[in-house]
Order: sequence, then structure tokens, then C-alpha cells
Amino acid sequence: VQHFSPLLYVLDGRFSQLHTLIVDLINNVLSTDLIENKCFVLSCAWEISRYEECLLPLIYRMSNIEKLGLYLTIDVNDKFIDGNDLKKNVINRLPQLSVFTFDIRSLMFIDQINLPSKKDIEESFRDFQYTKIISYVDYFLEKKNGSIVQQYVRFISLYDEYPFEHEFFIKISQSFPFMERLSLINHQSQIHKQSYKLTNHNFNSTIVKYNYLITLDIEEVHDDYIEEFLFNTKTYFHNNIVMSINYKSLERVTRNFTRDVTRINCAKINEIFLSGEKHYSNSLRDYFPCAIIH
Repeated sequence: VQHFSPLLYVLDGRFSQLHTLIVDLINNVLSTDLIENKCFVLSCAWEISRYEECLLPLIYRMSNIEKLGLYLTIDVNDKFIDGNDLKKNVINRLPQLSVFTFDIRSLMFIDQINLPSKKDIEESFRDFQYTKIISYVDYFLEKKNGSIVQQYVRFISLYDEYPFEHEFFIKISQSFPFMERLSLINHQSQIHKQSYKLTNHNFNSTIVKYNYLITLDIEEVHDDYIEEFLFNTKTYFHNNIVMSINYKSLERVTRNFTRDVTRINCAKINEIFLSGEKHYSNSLRDYFPCAIIH
């Protein structure tokens, strides 16, 4: 469900013999016990924030639950949801639970230096017998200046919840000069996009050069990053590029395939994979004269 309201109708007690329930989103709870429910699987594609206030009380209402599945991304304040937390707040509270499967991602925004390591998190699952726990930790650190050149790196995948500025791409191209594949996920707009134009014209006019790039995936990005790569005033790459991109985003950035500043780099695309909209403008083919369009 897209909202929690439809779930409320199911969990208001009218289905007293409800045995199995699988839902996709949660944001609130009721107080009626669900003692007949034996199986509950919760999957949510979006982040949820009220883990202790909403999710745990909902689970506790199913006191006789035997099978539980949680597949979530949860915003947390000061601690990860690790094995100790799951044992204390889930397993020990459900005496009939026999099967517990989970894929839980804790998302924390904090400046703390001493964060738990992958080993620390795995150690918290030491009491989970007869099972294999896989964990990983991603640290989104401040992007600092660096001059180390990695000559053997060919594939770069970038994801962040903070903006990538033009300066960052300059550093990437300099640090990985032989990069052939670049994948980018970032839905945040560039903060310094306008200020560079006003205060640092020379820096802003520096063109990022990808001399060996052949594959570019910018399907899951803010429009600013499409401009970053398609503006010939910002980025240079050779011919024969394979690009993955959302059609509507491409249409916006190119102004319905009429914009001159994106025309040069688009002409260098050899193959393009479009997602989203399937009804393409008649101008698309002319704008990508060398490309095989999927």
C-alpha cells in the first residue's frame, strides 16, 4: 500500500481469523491485539523513521506470530539496529517466533567519528544460531581534496545523499584517469551551481575530461547531474559512449531536444538506454544521430 490507511482497515479486528499478512508500507499503529496472526512480512521501499514508536508496537500486537519478515530502511538517531537490538526488542518479545528473516538498513546522519565497524555489527549477531548473517557498512564521508591517482580502476559507482559539486567530478576524473564505466545515483541538486558562476568563473569553466569513458549510467540522478555530463561546457568525452538515462529527465535537460549546449555531447552517444516514458519525441532521433536507441 502507498499509505497506511488501507492497512488500518485490515488490522481493525474485523478479520479475527487472519493468519498471514504481507504489507508494503507502514506509518502508524492501532491498539487491537492480533493474536490469530501467525505470519507477518513487512517490505517498504521508502525510509521509515518511527521504528520504536510504531513498528515495534505493531509487532508486539501479534503475540502469537511464528514467522516474521522485515525488509526495511530505517532512519536512526544514535545507534544501528543490530543483533543486540533485534534480540532484545523482537525475538525476546515473541515467544512463538520460529522463523525470522530480515534485511534491515539503518540510515544515520551523524558527525560521530567512532562508528561501529562491520566486524562490530556482525559480532552483535553471535547469539543468532544456525544462521548466516551478512552485514556491510557504508560511510558517506565529507569529500576532501586528494591527489592520489588510481591507474588500474576502470569502474566507479557513486552514491550519496549529499550533492556532488562540479569540483568533485574534476577530482574523480583526475584520480581515476583510465575509468571506463561510471554509474551515478544522487537525487540532490547541486548547491554551488549558481555561486560558482558568480564567484569563481575560472573554476566553474574547468571542463571535466573523461578520456577513456565508454559507459555512463545517470538514470537515477537529479537533472543537475545530467547537465553536468551533457553540457559540453562542463564535460568532455570521446565518441562511442553507452548511456543509461531517464527519458523525461533527458527531455527536460535538453529542452525537448532543442538545446545547443547539450547537442555536442549527445552526438557522441553511440547507444542509449531510456527508462520511463515509452512515447518518444520525434526530435529524439535527430538529437542522437549516431545512437542505437533502446
